[in-house]
Amino acid sequence: MPEKLIEGYREFRLSDFAMQKDLYERLGKSGQSPRVMLISCADSRVDPTDIFHAYPGEMFVLRNVANIVPPKSTEIGTPSTAAALEYAVKILKVKMIVVMGHESCGGIRGCLDNITEGYVGAWISHLTSARERILARGLSPEASQSELELEGVRQSLGNLMSYDFIRSAVEAGELKLQGAYFSIISARLLMMNNSGEFGEVNPD
Repeated sequence: MPEKLIEGYREFRLSDFAMQKDLYERLGKSGQSPRVMLISCADSRVDPTDIFHAYPGEMFVLRNVANIVPPKSTEIGTPSTAAALEYAVKILKVKMIVVMGHESCGGIRGCLDNITEGYVGAWISHLTSARERILARGLSPEASQSELELEGVRQSLGNLMSYDFIRSAVEAGELKLQGAYFSIISARLLMMNNSGEFGEVNPD
């Protein structure tokens, strides 16, 4: 595996870095000023910078299992998510936070399977209320998976508003919250409207 990583690094030096050397130098000396924070799943199949064709410095990315934003009331002790949110909004002053779910999410599958053990079980328990809402609809397993992937995004967007500094920025018109969803199989992107419904983005 180290050999594979070294090979990838060398390819990066010959390709992306060689073409963007000035950009990397400018970012290294002047710092970052991304306008978007993107919260996505840690799933290796879903790379937000690839999906949005973003260059270094354009997006402040937070990735975790099932792209969850916990409510403020549960972010105690060592609040990793809250720290990233605060840094993005108060220090970097991003203009938009996007929460992006995705197809075939393993964290969502674990939630539906009612996994409660270990760190993963504790983490996905943040989706328990969303899970109950979906299961109450009596859907098929496949439909429940898809619907909870979307409902998880909606819940995380709601949880963002539990943070005072985010709510204040939104109410002042300085920050926008956006939900999104990515299909791995078809590479389709869906965006959420103000009613909480998801619609496909025209790829052309």
